[in-house]
Amino acid sequence: MTPAVPAPASHRSRRPPVLISGAGPVGLATALTLARFGVPSTVFEARAEPDAEHAVRSGSKAICFQRDVLDVLARLGVAEPLLAEGTTWTTARTYYRGREVRTVAFPGAPARAGLPAPLPPWINISQARVEQELLRAAAVQPLVTVHYDHRVTAVDQDTRGVTVRTTGGGGARLAHGTHLVGADGAGGDVRKLLGVGFPGGSFDDRFLICDIRAGLPFPNERRFYFDPEWNPGRQVLVHQCPDSTWRIDWQVPADYDLDAERDSGALDQRIRTIVGDRPYDLVWSSVYRFHERCAERMRSGRVLLVGDAAHLYAPFGARGLNSGIHDAENAGWKIAAARGARPGPADALLESYHIERWAAAQENLRVTGATMRFLVPQDEQQARLRRTTLELAVTDPAARDRIDSGRLAEPYWYPRSPLITPPAVPSAPMATGGQHPPVPGVICPDGPYFPSGETEPVRMRSVLGPGLTVIVARADQARALADVGVGLPVAVRIFVLDDIDPTGTLAAALRCDGSTAHLVRPDAHLCAVLPAGDGAAVRAALRRVCGDPPEGPPRPGTGERSAGQAPAPVEH
Repeated sequence: MTPAVPAPASHRSRRPPVLISGAGPVGLATALTLARFGVPSTVFEARAEPDAEHAVRSGSKAICFQRDVLDVLARLGVAEPLLAEGTTWTTARTYYRGREVRTVAFPGAPARAGLPAPLPPWINISQARVEQELLRAAAVQPLVTVHYDHRVTAVDQDTRGVTVRTTGGGGARLAHGTHLVGADGAGGDVRKLLGVGFPGGSFDDRFLICDIRAGLPFPNERRFYFDPEWNPGRQVLVHQCPDSTWRIDWQVPADYDLDAERDSGALDQRIRTIVGDRPYDLVWSSVYRFHERCAERMRSGRVLLVGDAAHLYAPFGARGLNSGIHDAENAGWKIAAARGARPGPADALLESYHIERWAAAQENLRVTGATMRFLVPQDEQQARLRRTTLELAVTDPAARDRIDSGRLAEPYWYPRSPLITPPAVPSAPMATGGQHPPVPGVICPDGPYFPSGETEPVRMRSVLGPGLTVIVARADQARALADVGVGLPVAVRIFVLDDIDPTGTLAAALRCDGSTAHLVRPDAHLCAVLPAGDGAAVRAALRRVCGDPPEGPPRPGTGERSAGQAPAPVEH
């Protein structure tokens, strides 16, 4: 008989864990999200356990992390060292044949005395460093168990759970869980074992990526060069990273040979066109061919696909790992809630993961596909459009916004989600981009939160979750809603703005006039904005976000952390 992977002693009295295939950043973020809900997970990784040099050998890979993703990492307890080490930037400049033709600024919120420091709009830091911090957090989290040298080779599921077979250094084993998350990358096994298609395409041109350590005089900016004299007819992207390291991407022909260029000395000449005669170290290099793919479904029964296992995007715009981290938080809270829900709502929660994140993937494919057609024209018409746009932009400001060097990542909004209660305020925009009002489907605005008895505030988003949040203006409104969590599979907390927001900053950001209740999901997205005095409407919206649209009287929850055991706690 194939032996089962033993659960840690602290887990043996609990329900089976959630199984995760893949211990990269997205898999680990999923495990840590589940742990916030008190849900154990067992992570299987086909690679050997990484050593201290893993981050150096693996290179930078993904490097740009957006503010709302940093918020997710903060909720997982890993953002602080990354923020301290990462290179902050707020400006993206684009050049054509040496002339600046477009500048995009991402102004951060100004620091204000007595208020928590805002997160920067972007930091650059290597994917490997992010993975290191997630691994450190997982190593001290008793609810997360990671098995290296365990490759998932078979998946079987039924209405009670999922069983996987793994092979590796320890031989063949079976493991049982309530759900499975496929976070094993584009070439991973879970999607293939499920028989889920992965349609899409690839681009012929390749991109040479080098991490260079050198003392360059460039500012902390994203710099994109179209048709520079040192890479004629193609593009170059330059980013500063920590430790005087620069990430440089060159577009190169489809038949480019890195080894031959290195051996001939031409790679050194290529690098010196940027660094000049300064000394440099080549820390890492690789050649990529970019793909645009999306799984036909991101949910199959009790199995969810996340990150590169679910979608692949060209990297210009930093939508790959940023999107994967949002996948992880979305999947994690919904699996946690589904474990405590009745079968119907549990199924609806899992399906909502596919609905929301597949729509996000389609938007990212649309955006990155347009970028790649601009960077790598597929026919003469596209090439002529690019050439005309760039030439016009030198003298015509109106043409500059048509230059596409990568529309930078932002969270996807869910105004059409089945978990969202239709708003009684102006509808949320359907498209991403620009400023969005605090209405259902968008991420909750941030602001200072003053904990009870404390004089120093923290950021409101940092205290959201692991359950649902209700924000009201006054204590009497909170008291009237104290039992709204009864029967739900996750906990509910109620925050009173009169007590936690003495500056009025958060109330202004929420556009709260004193009469509304703002309902927030564990992933910080608003799910309803309702009259605070309409307790029935608030209860109905909370049931909806738990996958149970109200059609009758509430029923008690069955989860291991059901909020049905007590009224909602109130934060004063």
